[in-house]
Amino acid sequence: MTLRIEIEREADGRWLAEVPDLAGVMTYGTTRDEAVTRVQALALRVLAERLEHGEAKADLQITFQAA
Repeated sequence: MTLRIEIEREADGRWLAEVPDLAGVMTYGTTRDEAVTRVQALALRVLAERLEHGEAKADLQITFQAA
């Protein structure tokens, strides 16, 4: 599974990173790298929850791709 990360800069200077394929997985950071790191961590938490509840395959392989 490759998760695409969309990144944009807000008018106030903060960076917004989002994984569109995972509802609600969106974070802000003061730098681009911080926003990307935070959204990757959040995406992994969401996927871990899905695994624990049997909502995702146990042999899940994840790759992130920043857009």
